[in-house]
Amino acid sequence: MPEMTKQRPKHLALHEIRLPLAGYASILHRVSGAGMFLMLPLLIWLFELSLGSTAESAAMFTAVTGNVLVKLILLGLLWAFLHHFCMGIRILLIDVHVGVEKQQAHVSAIAVLAVSLFLTLVLGLKLLGAY
Repeated sequence: MPEMTKQRPKHLALHEIRLPLAGYASILHRVSGAGMFLMLPLLIWLFELSLGSTAESAAMFTAVTGNVLVKLILLGLLWAFLHHFCMGIRILLIDVHVGVEKQQAHVSAIAVLAVSLFLTLVLGLKLLGAY
């Protein structure tokens, strides 16, 4: 008797999969965590410079953080932290069975994205010296 086998895809076509909004928020949660981890040496170095008691370390800190590229990196890290934090609260609520239904999960994913982007905008304006 011939054996019937399923034709499985050789690769997973991620661009063809239609994820719900909560899926994209979850992927961004992982990306933000990885980004914060990878940028930890920069953050520790900047923290070390900010704690220095010499005029040279203060001048170095001001020079480094005054660079536009560094400000953009810090803005990205700010978003990563805020998104990771907000999504972490959402995941904790899901762990205690709050917001598990499909519609509630969709609304909470929108809330996570909106709150994290709003807080990034407000704090990013402060970072960039708007106020």
